Amino acid sequence: MQTANRDPVLLAWLDGFTEVVGRSIAWLVIIMMTVQFIIVVMRYAFSLHSVVMQESVMYMHAMVFMLGAAWTLRHDGHVRVDIFYRKLSERGRAWIDLLGTLFLLFPVVLFIAISSFGYVRSSWAIMERSPDGGIPGVFLLKSLILLMMALLLLQGVAQVMRQVLILRGKAPGNTPDHDEVV
Repeated sequence: MQTANRDPVLLAWLDGFTEVVGRSIAWLVIIMMTVQFIIVVMRYAFSLHSVVMQESVMYMHAMVFMLGAAWTLRHDGHVRVDIFYRKLSERGRAWIDLLGTLFLLFPVVLFIAISSFGYVRSSWAIMERSPDGGIPGVFLLKSLILLMMALLLLQGVAQVMRQVLILRGKAPGNTPDHDEVV
């Protein structure tokens, strides 16, 4: 009984962590758009160019997509073909989500993490820098791959916990909020 009480607390913490990361990263989109606007004005109005500013947009873009992936998973925003999914019961959807997480998400996340570890480690070993003289932190950019995998893994654990609670009847089901096709 003790474990059942802790599960929702851990689930709430994992979901809350994903929310904080996702909402924080969302602000980066505004900053990225502002920097891109400044780059365009500098280039076309003043004929000025900054490699660091150009690369900063690339870094921010990578951060938005890589660190926002777990938030997107949390909000069921990833692409999937739900021709049959939306017509299933809550328990049916919970089973598909649970099996998809266990047999698709986790293996892919672990494969990417394991296969990219050497790539990231090599970049750190040489403290890889921009070949164009821009931001001297390419190794940090490459580290986002592993950070994205860690965030997806944490959110995957939350997804598994949620689906198990739904299957046990201890949590409300996940109703798809996508537009219904008529």
